[in-house]
Amino acid sequence: MNRLYPIGIQNFEKLRKGGFVYVDKTALIHRLVSTGGYYFFGRPRRFGKSLMISTLESYFEGRKDLFQGLAIEK
Repeated sequence: MNRLYPIGIQNFEKLRKGGFVYVDKTALIHRLVSTGGYYFFGRPRRFGKSLMISTLESYFEGRKDLFQGLAIEK
């Protein structure tokens, strides 16, 4: 099986539709959204902030097709 690693890809849709390796952290995103409040994402460069924001954007746009097979789908 040939695995594609998403080097430099910061768009959730492109990552999911491109067949790249994705570590599912959507359960944590659901918990983050469910608890509400303000959050500061203070992480180093190249640590997934843009991908997380793109994932949240897809979630709030209701893009259920992108979340098939992930924890947040439940």
